[in-house]
Amino acid sequence: MPLPWLPVRDDWDEQLRHARFAAQDEAIGLLRSLALSQMEFPQLGKLDRALTKVLAAGQAAALEPVRLAILGSSTTNHLPAAIRVAGLRRGLAIEIYEAPYGMYRQELLSADSGLARFRPDVVLLALDARHMVACDGASPEAAIELMQDCWLRARASFGCQVIQQTLLPVLPAVLGDNEERLACSPATRLEAVNQKLREVAASEGVDLLAIDRLCAVDGLREWHDAALWHRAKYEVHPRAAELYGDHVARLVAAERGRSAKCLVLDLDNTLWGGVIGDDGLEGILLGQGSAAGEAHVELQRYVKKLAMRGVVLAVCSKNDEANAREPFEEHLEMVLRSGDIACFVANWEDKAANLREIAARLNLGLDALVFLDDNPVERALIRRELPMVMVPEIGEDPAEYVGTLAAAGYFEGLRVTEEDRERAAMYQANAERERLKRGYASTGSGATDLDSYLDSLDMTLTAGPIDGMCLARATQLINKTNQFNLTTKRMTECEVAAAVRNPHMVTLQVRLADRFGDNGMIAVLLACTEGPEAQIQLWLMSCRVLGRRVEEACLNLLVEQLRGMGVERVYGLYKPTAKNAMVSELYERLGFSRLQTAATGEPASDESHWELEIARFTPHDVPMRVISTASIEAQPAVPA
Repeated sequence: MPLPWLPVRDDWDEQLRHARFAAQDEAIGLLRSLALSQMEFPQLGKLDRALTKVLAAGQAAALEPVRLAILGSSTTNHLPAAIRVAGLRRGLAIEIYEAPYGMYRQELLSADSGLARFRPDVVLLALDARHMVACDGASPEAAIELMQDCWLRARASFGCQVIQQTLLPVLPAVLGDNEERLACSPATRLEAVNQKLREVAASEGVDLLAIDRLCAVDGLREWHDAALWHRAKYEVHPRAAELYGDHVARLVAAERGRSAKCLVLDLDNTLWGGVIGDDGLEGILLGQGSAAGEAHVELQRYVKKLAMRGVVLAVCSKNDEANAREPFEEHLEMVLRSGDIACFVANWEDKAANLREIAARLNLGLDALVFLDDNPVERALIRRELPMVMVPEIGEDPAEYVGTLAAAGYFEGLRVTEEDRERAAMYQANAERERLKRGYASTGSGATDLDSYLDSLDMTLTAGPIDGMCLARATQLINKTNQFNLTTKRMTECEVAAAVRNPHMVTLQVRLADRFGDNGMIAVLLACTEGPEAQIQLWLMSCRVLGRRVEEACLNLLVEQLRGMGVERVYGLYKPTAKNAMVSELYERLGFSRLQTAATGEPASDESHWELEIARFTPHDVPMRVISTASIEAQPAVPA
């Protein structure tokens, strides 16, 4: 099945030949552009082989490495290529270990198995329906207990992300349309397993690969062939492999903060039918009275739901701004209103320049944007000028816009935190802060009176240890933050929970509020103590609060806590990435001394190692009230 939200490339084969002879970084870019286009199954294999060859030549800095293990009870050898290509689509270099056929429990139980030697970051449990429930007398509870045992063993051994595949509805009905009234039928037990699986996985933090839901959309025949099952035990049909792989990669990327964060919307013929500047407020198609008008309202409702779960909304339109804003303020059928839009850009500049402006205003990377536009010329322009921006091929019929955007999975989420629900308001408040900041610019030099501006924000910073209440949000922040991130170390929720329970680990989560509202959790620090020394293992901060001296307040809090524990020296590491250059001089600016070698005696490389003597540290002056609930006696209880 092709992925319809991806564009078709006429030069696909020519581009692949070019990539084979290009230097590694250029080759990765060319191959990724091919992964972001439609392809047939043979082309998928060609692309995977080219990618494997390029990666074998050396680690590609542009891709984040991930080790993924497939543990299956059916044939899965047609899935790794699709998963690797889908990972490339999302900036991941996925290395795959495929366990021997049906040996998933043995692999998990043995300390000397190939799985143990591979040490996966992700375990994908691909257990088929017949294996789980087809036997007479096999209960749904037994199937769930088997899965739970596998989850427990995978996490205990590797502390990894666990993805559980749901069961395809491949077992025929015995009673018919009222099959659920025959509790002993395999089809009824299969449905019961999937229903219970959703509840248990949510409570245990396991991520579901919901192929039963995909099957309900595409039809069972697209996903399963009885003849292939009996001949070669293929549970998932090869023609569904590309979509399967894309959904696996979405879950892996979401765990690592690589889902998109902002949906940028065109207006004319996208949010409404017609052209507001020509047709006027009464002439645009929106709402009851036309099929197209109803389709545009349906899109707005879907976009509104995305905003409610944390997706930031922006507008990028070629229009006079007054005309563009009028429907948001005046049209009775508009679902989206001005308050839903965090950044509104309407002018006659080219849209690539405006997308750069939107990203800058929102403090987001361009790879965090998804651009929705009905105009194929504009879509092609953005793909050429800003290849890191995701641009779905939505077609010409507005009735298909919602389905295409939803199917593309750009905003894949694993869980929703309270900060997610408040994100639109946070970005709106940030825009108000920026307007206030511009008001403090000197009329003479154009420079900003920063101290007065910061004082005017009336900020309150609250800090405390990570606990069970904020574990999910802390994990989310760890995996989404790229720019203000000293090491860009990623952690699963299980790993963060283990760090919290570690008596040698100091954890700190920081929240910031000001007169415009609550920014929520905006910083996380982890430091490991050993006698009189401590090593900062992780320090990151949301870009929403850059330039407000929060980092100085964080260091004050950390040093105060470490001093109370008898720590005399604290070490820090800066590990450069393509996105975190802004913190390359942070330790020096905060008073640390650079070491020629790491604290462990390892030779220094492109990383830099830093030391701070606590006895010589003078707390930084910060323009905010600081409330600390940190305890040096014990970390808060977090369930194992």
